[in-house]
Amino acid sequence: MGAIPADTFALELKQMDVPDAAVSAAASERAKWLLSSPNPPAPWQELSSSIKETVLFPPAKNGQPQANRPVLFLQGLFPILKWGRNYKATKFKNDVMAGLTLASLCIPQSIGYANLAKLDPQYGLYTSVVPPLIYAVMGSSREIAIGPVAVVSLLLSAMLSKLVDPSVDPAAYLRLIFTVTFFTGTFQALFGLFRLGFLIDFLSHAAIVGFMGGAAIVIGLQQLKGLLGLSHFTTKTDVVSVLGAVVKALHEEWYPLNFVLGCSFLIFILITRFIGRRNKKLFWIPAMAPLFSVILSTLIVYLTKADRHGVKIVKHFKGGLNPSSLHQLNFGGPYVGEAAKIGLICSLIALTEAIAVGRSFASIKGYHLDGNKEMVAMGFMNIVGSLTSCYTATGSFSRTAVNFTAGCETVVSNIVMAITVLISLLLFTKLLYYTPLAILASIILSALPGLIDINAAYSIWKVDKLDFVVCLGAFFGVLFGSVEIGLLVAVAISFAKIILSSIKPSTEVLGKLPGTDIFCNIVQILKWVADDMEESTKGGIRVMILDMTNVMNIDTSGIHAMEELHKELISKGIELAIVNPRWQVISKMKAAKMVDKIGSGWIFLTVADAVDASLRLKMNALNSC
Repeated sequence: MGAIPADTFALELKQMDVPDAAVSAAASERAKWLLSSPNPPAPWQELSSSIKETVLFPPAKNGQPQANRPVLFLQGLFPILKWGRNYKATKFKNDVMAGLTLASLCIPQSIGYANLAKLDPQYGLYTSVVPPLIYAVMGSSREIAIGPVAVVSLLLSAMLSKLVDPSVDPAAYLRLIFTVTFFTGTFQALFGLFRLGFLIDFLSHAAIVGFMGGAAIVIGLQQLKGLLGLSHFTTKTDVVSVLGAVVKALHEEWYPLNFVLGCSFLIFILITRFIGRRNKKLFWIPAMAPLFSVILSTLIVYLTKADRHGVKIVKHFKGGLNPSSLHQLNFGGPYVGEAAKIGLICSLIALTEAIAVGRSFASIKGYHLDGNKEMVAMGFMNIVGSLTSCYTATGSFSRTAVNFTAGCETVVSNIVMAITVLISLLLFTKLLYYTPLAILASIILSALPGLIDINAAYSIWKVDKLDFVVCLGAFFGVLFGSVEIGLLVAVAISFAKIILSSIKPSTEVLGKLPGTDIFCNIVQILKWVADDMEESTKGGIRVMILDMTNVMNIDTSGIHAMEELHKELISKGIELAIVNPRWQVISKMKAAKMVDKIGSGWIFLTVADAVDASLRLKMNALNSC
């Protein structure tokens, strides 16, 4: 915002050249061009255009015939049709090796995450079959590994257990899981189709860092049930309730063999991870460690009959192809509203993690990842997953890192992984009957350090203290309240920050650098210039200039505020000049008759044009005296 004083005109002439008639005419032409701009498209037209660009018809390149539009539609919906034509055998070899390595990590993790979601083990494996296959034909990330993840599993178990107790009515709980997954996929697809990805920004980076850290600790505490071999455990997730349940259980009954077995393999897995980090060529050792732990621990329990001495085991494990779950979707029950709400929360958390993972690895490989198309792909894979006995899937950072390190070239590695998991479901599930639950707990615990980012939290503290408050709010909300409270606190603080920034916008007095057309904050100008400008602002103000270059849009409240400002300035004999209003802004100003009230002569394209007009106004005022 700039202010032009009435007095000390000699100083202004020293710093600024008074415009001649030719310059004034050019400025007038620029202002006419701005005022005569066409109206922006209607909202429904923008919506239709966004859907076409996102999925239906990507923008055609120059010279591309219209006859190829159906091909473009199919390639936009299924990117595999585009890059698959150039797929080579050398890439397939790398993808097969990466997919097999990925499967060795995915199988034990999926069983563990299903246990975290309070589901039977096979549902974790089901979720590692169908969603990766759907994403492989619809997704555009080459490295991302799809499947169940710890945070979403915790979300589902923590929120759905309040509606239906899985230990009392497992069938109703399973129906809720599939219904929530359907809603999750629907919301994700809609976000992508309507370009609503900005909704993810309400969960800021600081909120995600705090939420993930708190969730990691909660997930770790939940694994004490399996690690200690406890039969009864609290359904609450806050740290006070969980620790209280552990103390109570230790005074009643627990089985030390579970703890010894689980901790032994946890140490083994962490050591292999350390080896893999020290020598990148040995990446396959930490990737294979969880599966090796499952196989070895199962053999130990089977040969020693440790299950008869208190070691808790998986027992029944249903295998085979994914059965249909269409008939289990429930849209008419008493919890459909809650299911939709939980689906919305899961969709945001899952998308935030997946897109962050996908973009981080895409930037390493040097290609662009379309967030809206990713949302559509994630949405459809979860919708199809809800119909094939899967629960919510998304991109996993730990498995994606393994996939990347293993040398994957394309999403074919996901296809190889899914086929491997499917073969395991068909042939090997009976062999996992004696798998100890403590091993599944140790596998989950080994993956949690990656969710706690202390360096990111420290960086947030150094950069923005208010963002750090958001981070702490999410962290302590999850830790001492619940998952919902942590998210609510983080979003509430983020909204408060946005609102405070909006209702108290910064205002600056602009000055012109001598010999240039550049206007900047007076306090940023050289000291001698600032001193001159300070002297020049002691007189009365004749014109106030609003630079609206950075105002992308304006609502009725903004128009009303501008009208009030204009009335107040006019009552004091001050003119209001508007500079460079954007397309949406000038359109709404014309619709509200604001241009007529201010006067088309006070609408300018640049700050320099507005200052020149102000100088002419003062010069005319001086000549008339």
